[in-house]
Amino acid sequence: MYDRILLAVDGSDEAERAARRGLEFARVFDATVDVLHVVEQRAVKLATTAQKERLRERGTAVLERIEAVASDIGHPVTTAMREGKPSAQISDYATDRDASLIVIGRQGLTGVGKRLLGGVTERLLRRSDVPVFVVPKAAPDETGDYSDVLVPTDGSEIAADAARHGAAVGRRYDSTVHVLNVVDLQAAGGAFNAGGLDREFVGRLEADGESIVEDVATEIDGAAPDVTTAVVRTTSFGGVAAGVREYVDENDIDLIVMGARGRSNLGRQVLGSVTSALLRTVEIPVLAVTRSS
Repeated sequence: MYDRILLAVDGSDEAERAARRGLEFARVFDATVDVLHVVEQRAVKLATTAQKERLRERGTAVLERIEAVASDIGHPVTTAMREGKPSAQISDYATDRDASLIVIGRQGLTGVGKRLLGGVTERLLRRSDVPVFVVPKAAPDETGDYSDVLVPTDGSEIAADAARHGAAVGRRYDSTVHVLNVVDLQAAGGAFNAGGLDREFVGRLEADGESIVEDVATEIDGAAPDVTTAVVRTTSFGGVAAGVREYVDENDIDLIVMGARGRSNLGRQVLGSVTSALLRTVEIPVLAVTRSS
């Protein structure tokens, strides 16, 4: 599934951590690796000739650092440097190189706060047609262990596609793939009625959730070594994202694979906001599938 992986690096510790994860992923999938550093257009426009040269020299040093990391791991890479708007350049380069996965740090040098998604990463998720593997700062430098992979699903096509990505990871890493549907009772009943919903109505929501996860499990059966399903309720104001986080903590999940947009139990187009909330708050990688195939 992943035969060419693009590592986007900006010189931050978080980007290097993400690159190490990406290189490990590439080793397991036997993928070709490209490494891209983008010199931001605004910095170039405001720079003197000497400053521009220093920016390019710094970019070269960033790429050489990742080349050294790749050499230590024993996986060859091809490097490139471009100038322009980072999210656009990364997305365009991924298309030019026919990449099947982009790996990037959650915050990097563009982040504005510990719990906020870096501006480049967020814009990339919005525009890229290539799945994006986002690595938070707290994740270990590299790992060969994705024993438990979580696929939250809402029954949408893109969530089903994400499940296939999760199954591919599960097959390579001999993982248990957890297929999860979260019933958001707060959204179903309104902010002041979550505790008073009709039992039959809640039962229907859970039955719908069971049908959704079973359909996904059937679809990926045989593609992953072990598949388990779960439907959980949440009454938290954090909604579906809070339910997913609780499941992550309770089941020692190593990786979340999910669609970047979809629909809720009530048909609302909200999974994109769920993905965004999880990317801001979980301390494990998230593989965001940005379009259905």
